[in-house]
Amino acid sequence: MATKELKTYSLAEMKDKYIGKVGTDERDEYEYELRMDVLGKMIKAARQERNLTQEELGRLVGVQKSQISKLESSANSATIDTIIRVFRALKAEINFNVKIEDNFVKLA
Repeated sequence: MATKELKTYSLAEMKDKYIGKVGTDERDEYEYELRMDVLGKMIKAARQERNLTQEELGRLVGVQKSQISKLESSANSATIDTIIRVFRALKAEINFNVKIEDNFVKLA
C-alpha cells in the first residue's frame, strides 16, 4: 500500500492563507492583537515578580485595578504613556525600537 506524502506549511504560509497577507487590514489587526497579548503577559509577569497585586500596581500608576486587569488581559489598547508608567512603577526597563526600512532609529 502506497503512502501519501503530506505537504508541510510554514507558519508564515499558514498566516498568509488563513489570516491574510502581510500589509492587509486583517493581518495588521492580527499582528497588533498578538503584540498587545505579549505586552499584557509581560506586565503581569513583572507585577508578579515584584509581588504586587493589580490593586497595588494601580495605586502606584494612578489608575484603577480594573485598568491593570484590562492591560494584562489585553482587553484594551493602552497609550505608550500608560505603558511606560506601568513599567516605571514596576521598576522595569522597557525599550522601543523604531525601524525605518532596514535601519533602526535610535531614540534619545
